[in-house]
Amino acid sequence: MSLPAYLTTAEVAEYLRLKERKVYDLVSQGVIPCVRVTGKLLFPRQSIDLWLMNHLEGDDASSTPTPPILAGSQDPLLEWAVKESSAELATLCQGSGDGVQRLIDGRAMLAGMHIWHAESQRYNDPATLGLSGMRDLVLIRWVKRQQGLLLASDNPLRLAGLEDIARPGIRLAHRQPDAGVSHLLQSLLARHRIDARDLTWAAHPSLSEDDLALAIRQGEADVGVGIEAAARRQGLAFIPLQQEHFDLAMRRRHYFEPAMQRLLAFAGSERFIQRAEALGGYDISELGRVVYNA
Repeated sequence: MSLPAYLTTAEVAEYLRLKERKVYDLVSQGVIPCVRVTGKLLFPRQSIDLWLMNHLEGDDASSTPTPPILAGSQDPLLEWAVKESSAELATLCQGSGDGVQRLIDGRAMLAGMHIWHAESQRYNDPATLGLSGMRDLVLIRWVKRQQGLLLASDNPLRLAGLEDIARPGIRLAHRQPDAGVSHLLQSLLARHRIDARDLTWAAHPSLSEDDLALAIRQGEADVGVGIEAAARRQGLAFIPLQQEHFDLAMRRRHYFEPAMQRLLAFAGSERFIQRAEALGGYDISELGRVVYNA
């Protein structure tokens, strides 16, 4: 019989082959993941499985501590939630590819990513990202976001779709090569049989979603591919192209760090839900789901 997504104290005790009294002890010590709903303890089954795997592998106390840094791709909702949740994470968001490398090197605790792989038709595939060698890798779904064309608010050039960016004189804002949206853009160009060499690129890459939107608002470019939330923040027009998965990658033990637990707990609050709705372009229905567990 399949287990429910949330276990009661009795169910988790049976699942772990422990006495209920021991489960209450673990809760009081703050070492087992749980939530309290109207005074009743519930245990998210996916979090319990991660907790078990973490203890099976054990912690390497002699290893160099990983700095509490969130690297990878910038996301307005994530950036806001890190601050508001008091997660005490420093942000160093220089693109999904940079985040992957920092995670592998132990220079970041978390990496936000949204890297599209055209051949597998998947987002954030560990094998194609070079992460398959991390035996304790975990991917947690953050959000699903809407990617599309960002345009000046009144769309003076009357752009209607991706094929229009190849029109003569249209200046295309772009991100650094390691950014997740750069992978998506290359795939979209190939799908529409547009030669990148025929496009008029902005003089300098934008280093974040907000920077790209601002470049269009200030007239430094006419169009760019980015997320709906960034378009709304800068009062731009938006044409949707593709929904993407934005995930948080980490080592299993870091899932249980206070920083990550504070962030996920805050993401379940009504205030967070209202913020996601206000920013626009977010689907948070799968937030917190374990999408990969090595």
